[in-house]
Amino acid sequence: MAKADDDKAVALRINGRAYRFDGDEAMPLLWYLRDTLRLTGTKFGCGVGACGACTVLVDGKAQRACVTPMKTLAKKEVMTIEGLAGSELHPVQQAWIEIDVAQCGYCQAGQIMAATELLKRNPNPNDDDIGRISNLCRCGTYPRIRKAIKRAAEIAKERAAREGGKS
Repeated sequence: MAKADDDKAVALRINGRAYRFDGDEAMPLLWYLRDTLRLTGTKFGCGVGACGACTVLVDGKAQRACVTPMKTLAKKEVMTIEGLAGSELHPVQQAWIEIDVAQCGYCQAGQIMAATELLKRNPNPNDDDIGRISNLCRCGTYPRIRKAIKRAAEIAKERAAREGGKS
């Protein structure tokens, strides 16, 4: 029995909004974000999942959008750099600005998303933990990235204390 075209539609949430994708199920998430939704903060780097410029969060976990087929995203929550900040900058974004991390800036959205996931798993990472983030920075701003991730951890703790322990 043949499936109706509607059966292949993928329902997902991106930055808190509901979407329904009914195109080619093999299409990488990256191109849906950039070409269809015009969320261009997620960058194309290598196309094979090696560099991390396209890193987004899928159900809270860092994932490379360039190698994530749309068919795998049914009922998933995708967060891009555009959806990260709420009423104020996310602690990682604030730290990136304070530490002046970006040089060319191309990889930074992916770096920020990977750092966000790391801090959610480990709110007090050491240099080894940070070094396990596999995103590449062709400008070599790794010392500033490391410093910013540690600063973001401090900012998150400061905010939690200010808000009475709410996360």
